Amino acid sequence: MRMKNANVNWSRYRKEFPAAKRYVYFNHAAVSPLSTPVLEAMNAVSIGFLAKGILCEEAVFARIEKARKSAARLIGARSDEIAFVKNTTQGVLLAANGIRWRRGDNLVMPSIEFPANVYPWLGLEKRGVRVIKVKPREGRITAEMLERACTARTRCVTVSSVQFSNGYRVDLAKLGRFCREHGIYLHVDGIQSLGMLRCDVRAMKIDFLSTGGHKWLLGPVGTGFFYCRRELLDKLDVSNPGWRGVKNTWSFFDHDPTPRPDAARFEEGTLNLYGIAGLGASIDRFLEIGMANVEHRILGLTETLEEGLRSRGCLIASPREEGERSGILCFRHPKIGTEALYKKLGAARVIVSNRAGAIRLTPHFYNTEKEAARLLDLL
Repeated sequence: MRMKNANVNWSRYRKEFPAAKRYVYFNHAAVSPLSTPVLEAMNAVSIGFLAKGILCEEAVFARIEKARKSAARLIGARSDEIAFVKNTTQGVLLAANGIRWRRGDNLVMPSIEFPANVYPWLGLEKRGVRVIKVKPREGRITAEMLERACTARTRCVTVSSVQFSNGYRVDLAKLGRFCREHGIYLHVDGIQSLGMLRCDVRAMKIDFLSTGGHKWLLGPVGTGFFYCRRELLDKLDVSNPGWRGVKNTWSFFDHDPTPRPDAARFEEGTLNLYGIAGLGASIDRFLEIGMANVEHRILGLTETLEEGLRSRGCLIASPREEGERSGILCFRHPKIGTEALYKKLGAARVIVSNRAGAIRLTPHFYNTEKEAARLLDLL
């Protein structure tokens, strides 16, 4: 049973997404449209450099640190545990290449992960690290299945909080307890859940988390952040040392490699100031609305869509049991091929994805029941 939704003026937030005037946009698991507050935040940085050049940096850096605090609040972390990255892959690389592996160690992961959470780990095989892939059963790779795959030499488990291909939601709290009890690191690819589902890295016992900002977080492409549990900062090597990651950042001639005492040690060079400002503005909207309300809204919309699809004879291809459902809903039409239906919906300005032979629907909080009805009518 989901929580009761608070009295949120969703129409107010919908007005901040100009794309909603032209499209029924159910494709937030791919790339999301931007909101006006995000654009305004990025423009503010641009205008600052336009008008003042380097003289605007003090105000811009303050905006970046505010965004860092907002990202930390979103996941229940501390701001000194957050590093900004350009995408999920960069965060995964920080974890994969920073762990102090020993030859013969292994890593456990689902076999259906998005490539961003695959290739950085496969690169460890040349260092003698074995990658154990767990295959799904009926679209599910449960916490128990991942636990059973672990051995005495397992150093890390990596998993997406929500699977991109079918929306399966793993029990991170259960997996986190197991990993912590057995001295195994838990890395989470959070790009398919942050901005859709609530996350508390402390309660879930997550050690590392990587995410990009351009999907459910409704931020700009080329942004994201990496979380490293404070207690592990000195146990995770800085695989890409750079001038911004050292303790004496602004002492240009000391060349002292001592890393910063916080997660910003992983920010090797100049940051994407424009994009991070936009990402911070978007995260602030989620904090304002409340992630419990956002989660309730999105899951409610997917339930409405699911009921309508089933009544029309469509096959639901996403796991939908209690505790495993998310805002990703995949289906196949009983009569129309997936590719043909994908093209028909696109021609009708209903924006979706074609994944693994199924239509993938991913509505967000600013979408409406009327839009869900429009899609169902088209079927």
